[in-house]
Amino acid sequence: MLTDTDATLLRRAISLAAEARARGDRPFAAVIAGADGAVLAEAGSMQGASGAGTLAHSEMNALGSVLAAGVPRRVLRAGTMYSSGEPCAMCAAAAFYAGIGRVVYGLSAQAILHLRNAQAHTAGLALSCRAVLETAAEHVEVVGPCLEDEAAIPHQGYWTTGAA
Repeated sequence: MLTDTDATLLRRAISLAAEARARGDRPFAAVIAGADGAVLAEAGSMQGASGAGTLAHSEMNALGSVLAAGVPRRVLRAGTMYSSGEPCAMCAAAAFYAGIGRVVYGLSAQAILHLRNAQAHTAGLALSCRAVLETAAEHVEVVGPCLEDEAAIPHQGYWTTGAA
């Protein structure tokens, strides 16, 4: 279930995704918030103009920030990671290992693949965020896709420009 706080923070992630695209990076972003909705970290993708490389997904960047800041696991366990797009298998696993208790995402992986006009050999790992986190030793709630029309806006035209 998407709460008003969830919608506000997911929209923040979508806004940050648009900022990432504007600076020449891929149009993805993530926000990590505590149980009270206070933002603990936020980050955009750094894949592209930022030159940080293939592992610089927005979720990895935000998780790295909260871990570097020493945010206690109990806080992360009660918190939520908001992603503008469905986290990939790497990012979903990283959320679990960092201690995130809940993931809320906007655009589904299937919708992203459709926008990318991806072929099977370029689609990456075919594991959904939910499928990865269903195997976790501790339960991680997954909510999504949510606000997909809004989450698609930063992607519009991006994948056809050759920027990817």
